Amino acid sequence: MENIVILSGAGISAESGLKTFRDSNGLWEGHDVMEVASPDGWHKNRALVLDFYNQRRRQLKTVKPNAAHQALVDLEKQFDVHIITQNVDDLHERAGSSKVLHLHGELLKARSTTDENLVIDWHEDICEGDLCAKGSQLRPHIVWFGELVPLLEPAIELTAKADYIIIVGTSMQVYPAASLINYAKPEALIYFIDPKPNIASQKNLKVIAEKASAGVPIVVEELLSK
Repeated sequence: MENIVILSGAGISAESGLKTFRDSNGLWEGHDVMEVASPDGWHKNRALVLDFYNQRRRQLKTVKPNAAHQALVDLEKQFDVHIITQNVDDLHERAGSSKVLHLHGELLKARSTTDENLVIDWHEDICEGDLCAKGSQLRPHIVWFGELVPLLEPAIELTAKADYIIIVGTSMQVYPAASLINYAKPEALIYFIDPKPNIASQKNLKVIAEKASAGVPIVVEELLSK
């Protein structure tokens, strides 16, 4: 069975009505990114950080997977499919994808502030005073700026094995996620789905100038007909 890796980013979830964190002016919901997505911001104003992610978590409950998320599930009928996503939502899982790796963490999980490996499912607000089993404050299970990306190595290994790579909802400008494409096999066929692509089709690279909900079904139909 051939391998497919999907590299997904905020664009695929935006079509479900989920706000992307970063606005065009570089602010995250009106906040400087370092205020709400860095260890320093956490230490300076824990209440602000918790509120920021509590709002994101509440919003996530109001949206549903879209046609792009749903189409990707069909690939599992014929291929070994792994989704490597920069997104912290659970829309891929809700659509039915069975193998999803979250590079930047997950909104619906919390983790200990003293043991990064102590991670639990958490679907409600995280409040000051909510403690892990070891007695320390819980924090969002999000990889913040300045922190290591613990699942990067597994993501590299998956990308290196892929026969096909589908890039959707991301301009591949955010590192280290953007570096993954460097590990692709020379013969891997890459699909790049973007409504305003900054590259053109070339050998082993097929550009689909569509938004995710329109472009993903096109690619899926093509792959399933091979």
